[in-house]
Parts: sequence; structure tokens; C-alpha cells
Amino acid sequence: MDVTPILDGLNDAQRQAVTAPSEPALVIAGAGSGKTRVLVHRAAWLIDVEGVSPQSLLAVTFTNKAAAEMRGRIEALLKVPVQHLWIGTFHGLAHRMLRRHWREAGLPQNFQIIDSDDQLRLLKRLLKSQQADESRWVAKEVQWFINGQKDEGLRPRHIDDDGDPNRRQLISFYESYEEICQRGGLVDFAELLLRAHEILRDNAELLAHYRRRFQHLLVDEFQDTNAIQYAWLRLLAGDTGVPFVVGDDDQSIYRWRGARVEHIHRFQADFPGTRIVKLEQNYRSTQTILNAANAVIENNSSRMGKKLWTEGSDGEPIKVYSAYNERDEADFVIGRLRDWIAQGNVRADAAVLYRSNAQSRVLEEALINARIPYRVYGGLRFFERAEIKDALAYLRLTSNRDDDSSFERVVNKPTRGIGARTVEMMRAYARANACSLWRAAGAIASDDLNGRAANAVNAFVSLIERMARETRSLDLHDKVDHVIHLSTLVELFKKDKGEKGETRIENLAELVSAAKGFEPDPAQEMSPLDEFLSHAALEAGEGQADAWEDCVQLMTMHSAKGLEFPLVFMCGMEDGLFPHQRSVADPDGLEEERRLCYVGITRAMQTLYITHAEQRRLHGMDNYSQASRFIAEIPSEHVEEIRPRVQVARPMRSSEASRRSSATTSAANELGVRLGQQVRHKKFGDGVILNYEGQGAHARVEVNFETAGTKWLVLSYANLDLM
Repeated sequence: MDVTPILDGLNDAQRQAVTAPSEPALVIAGAGSGKTRVLVHRAAWLIDVEGVSPQSLLAVTFTNKAAAEMRGRIEALLKVPVQHLWIGTFHGLAHRMLRRHWREAGLPQNFQIIDSDDQLRLLKRLLKSQQADESRWVAKEVQWFINGQKDEGLRPRHIDDDGDPNRRQLISFYESYEEICQRGGLVDFAELLLRAHEILRDNAELLAHYRRRFQHLLVDEFQDTNAIQYAWLRLLAGDTGVPFVVGDDDQSIYRWRGARVEHIHRFQADFPGTRIVKLEQNYRSTQTILNAANAVIENNSSRMGKKLWTEGSDGEPIKVYSAYNERDEADFVIGRLRDWIAQGNVRADAAVLYRSNAQSRVLEEALINARIPYRVYGGLRFFERAEIKDALAYLRLTSNRDDDSSFERVVNKPTRGIGARTVEMMRAYARANACSLWRAAGAIASDDLNGRAANAVNAFVSLIERMARETRSLDLHDKVDHVIHLSTLVELFKKDKGEKGETRIENLAELVSAAKGFEPDPAQEMSPLDEFLSHAALEAGEGQADAWEDCVQLMTMHSAKGLEFPLVFMCGMEDGLFPHQRSVADPDGLEEERRLCYVGITRAMQTLYITHAEQRRLHGMDNYSQASRFIAEIPSEHVEEIRPRVQVARPMRSSEASRRSSATTSAANELGVRLGQQVRHKKFGDGVILNYEGQGAHARVEVNFETAGTKWLVLSYANLDLM
């Protein structure tokens, strides 16, 4: 058999991983080392060379986009369709299993998935119905508790309150939340994973069936698995399955949402004789950038250890800029971006990364003033937009009348005379009779409401019934179109004469297009509508935007994982901000922050700027910080200081820089001003001194004013008030 096409273009380490014998394997894949390529070629090798049936493979990725890409690349490599291959996210595969085994899972056949936003709304209603003290019990924190327990595989009955009344109350909220979801046939994201684990754990026959079927388990981004995901994989593999996991302990940055980097170490104990392959050749970045990343991450003690290298060029040094404050930092970024664009580069090839979302405001203002198009990556996805969720709620009700979340979302949208008091009566009836809001609506409309309110409720009930009746035999896209039409949402948004209303109407039209282009999976035993609604919920939960316009990309360092850009700015590199203040005293937290820095550095392909500020106003407070300790961990031979500043805590890297600093300080003293000094001008308002030049009557200062921008002023005429 000719295996050349499958192995063609792979380096030695990649070939070693792809052709590994059928035994547990752990591939430690450094940033930009071609891990997806290895997974794709491993699947193709098993099918084409080892003779493994495609139906015996299960491949787990962390985004739907990655799953689709993997499927397409495997088909291209084998030149045969593999549509029956189980490739997907943990949530997607768990959902597929639950749809097939809804009886064993104790779910209604047409159960509905609720996303994070719907879950939060449901919890807010729950807390209100139980008259919980809003100052003490915050829905977001209750949501975090419930999801955290589910991620650990725990039901309310499994949780010990440890004698803590607050914990006891949280467990009680969890119990009530479960009752509501069970009654309405609702499944949140964490529940998908927990139920998929439980039906295998508690059903020996089903577990044996899937263990026989899935002999080979391929897992991407293994370092990001949480407790329930790893438990599900381990259960599925048993003693006979062959797990092939690919990950990078140096890129484990999601501890705050349950990911456990220690799974990489535990895997070797749980699967004795694990074969370990390290992918260290990088195909993305220059050697200088890799040297910097290697040097930083080597300061972490609990890691497998590897050293990234490239056959490419050394590249240019990493530029470090010491700004006076966040506005000076933003101005510097703008200047470098202008130079980049002027050289004919594409704006979308530049990314500005930051540790906290709050940092983006000043950067966005600077980009707007400079008229440079930008986009905040990771914003609302299509299926997360309010108007889309409204339309989907109507569609869900046509499929499942007992979906309380959808019922409450649209019962009075558009306004139809069903007020808050009427809805509260429905809630009270539903609680007292352990039924859905839909059933409660019918009951109180007959017995408890006055004529006008009863008519409004009956009209809503009739509308949903009409939607279901008139769309029963329609194709999916016609069904979506007709429901949107009957909902009168378009008429509602037409009343908003601005761009926002037009955009919402366009989005509703796009929902119809999405339905038209949706291809149901024949293997899914669901109606096309239910499958589309599940697809929409899973897409909304993925949290990454798809559009890639020609704009400068702004994003947090967490959002940047998996991406790459020729030009990267890492902003706000100050102790207390990055590493974050809450992690500085926590050894595990500090190591995770360092891994996040490693991820940020390795996003850069050619040019990397690192910026920090002496003073930063954040969350309404002025902070004076030292440069991040991570900067000091980069060897000096890989760094170039840009316009070194006085009063910067981090020392210059050369005696020449030291002499320049001394000369700058002396000249500034002669002028009676200092760099970074706050000043006030009668016309331009408050600002900060960025630079100066000349002497005596010809001396000028560059001031960055909060409202008027940056201006050069002759010092003898400016009449600046020094502060």
C-alpha cells in the first residue's frame, strides 16, 4: 500500500505521531507545530493504512469550526466521504449521544438546549420566585456554582454543604433549577456533558456498545479538558480503547472555567505505557519570537518541557515601549499601525492583545480618532443576537410548548397586552401545580384573568398553535420565514428608524438564509427544525465570531489562542495587570498567567511589540506599576527598547540608554517640566507631557490632551499650568 500521500510533507516528529502503533499516545504539540495536521493525518492513517472503519473513530475538537475543518481535510486526504465519522466538540458529541438515547437519559425526545444567556434568565426568575435577597444572591454567581458542580460531575445530592448555610442555599437553588429544567425538557451546556457521562456510567449495555464501536479516540486541545470531559473520555476508552490525545501543557489557560492542565500528567498514569511524542518545530514565528517564548515559559516548574525552533529566519528583535500612561500607549500603537498600513500591509494582519476587556476602551477611542477600522474579536455571534434569539424562541415553542425560557422571552414581544402581573400569575400557578408556563397560561386564562388579559393570553396561545399548524409541512427555511412573519418581529423593528432596526431586520432575513443552507445530518434522529435549533444553541455557546473583515483585530489574550498574525501588540504588560494582581501570590495562578503570556507571544509571526505604562487609569483608579516580570524574563539580546523613558521602573538594557536617560532628565529639569507631568491648558484642557525639544525661547513640548489629542506647543507662549 502506498502511504506516501498520508505521510507527505510531515516532519520526523509528526510522522512518528501519525504512524504510532495502536496504543495510548500523548502528543505534546507546541504552538504552531501542526497539531491539527497530525490529527488529520492520524485519522487518515488509521482508516487507509491500518484498515480501521471510519465508524470506529471518535474525534473531539473544541470548536465546531475546527470539527468541520478536520472532516473536510480527512475527506480531501482520503478522497472518500467520511460523513459518518463522529467528529465534533464535547458538547456536540454529547448532544448527539443524548438525542439517540433520550429515554435512557430521562429526557423528552424533543428536549431543548438552552445557552448561557437563557440559563441566566431562568435563574433570575427562579431567585425572584423564591424571594431571594438580590443583594446576597446574584444569579451570575448561582449560575457559576451550578455549572461548576456539573463540570465536576456532581448532582445536588452529591454535594456536602460542609455546615455552611450559604453553600446549603446554593445547593437548594441547584435542586430547584434541576426541577424546572426537567419539567420543561431543558438542557444547558454543562448538563449535556454530565448526562452523556451518566448514561454510559449507569448503563453497562450501552457502555459496552460504545466501547466496541469507538476503538480509537482522537482528542484535540487535550490540556483544556475539564473534569467531566476527561471522565467521559476515560469511561469511553476503558481498557480496550486507544486514546490519541494532542495538547500543549504550556497553552493551558482556561483554569478559571474548569480546565485542568494536570490531565496531561494524569493521562500517563491512567493509561500505562503511554507513548509520548513532542512536536517542537514551529511553522509560524521567527526564531527570535520563539526564543522569547521559550525563555518565559521555562520559568514554570510544572511542565512537560519542550523547546520551540524553526528553520525560518531569526527575524527582528521584539520591541518594548515604556509609555507614560494608557493614552500614550494607545498613541504609540496607532503610530506603528499607520506605518504598517502605509507599507501596503493588510489591516486584518495586525492584532492588538490585552489582558482585560476594560483596556480596549482607550485603544478603541484612539483607533476611531485615527479613522483606522477595527473589530473587537469574540463579540456577539450571530445566534447570540437578541433579535435572532427572539425568532428562535418562537420556533422552539412551535416544537416544544413547555419551553419556559422561550415562553417568557416572547410572550409579550412584540407587546400584546400581557403585563408583568399576568406573567407572575402564570409563574405562581406553574410553581403550585408543577407544570409549564404554557399549561399555566391556558389554565389562568380560563379561570383567573379578566376579559382583556384573558383575551391577550388566548391570542398568544392561538398564535403559537397557528405557527405550528401552518408550518408543519413546510421546508425548514420556509418554516423559519413563516414563523418570523407571523411573529410580527419585522414590524416591531421597522419602528426603529435608525441603523439598528435595519440591521435587526437584515439579521432576521439572514436567519432564513441560514436555515436554507443548513444540511441536516441523516444520522441524527431529529426533525430538521429541532436539529437546526440545537445547532443554533451550540453555535451560540462557542463564543467566537466568524467574520474576518479588513480591520485591525482587538482581542483579549484568551481570545487570541489558536490565531496568528504577522504583527502583534501585547499591551498593558504591567505587574498587577499582567500577571493579574489576584494571581501574583498564587503559584498555580502565576504559572497560568505565564502560560497566557506564552500564548500571546506565540501569536506573532514576524513583528511583536510589547508595551507597558508607568501610570494607567483603569476601573476609575490611577495605578502606578512596574513593568511585567514577564518582560524581564525575555533575554536582553532579543529585545529592542523603543524611546526609553525616564522614571520607568525597568532598567535600560545598555549603558548608552542609561546616558540618554541621564541627559534627558537634566534637560527636562532646565525647562522646569518633566516627562509624564500633568498639565492644563485654557483651550485644550488637561493633558500629559509626552516629549520636548529645543532650549530657551525655542523650547517646545508635546502634550497629549484628553479631548484635543496630541499637540506641540511653544513652552514660552503656551501658559501651561503645571500640576
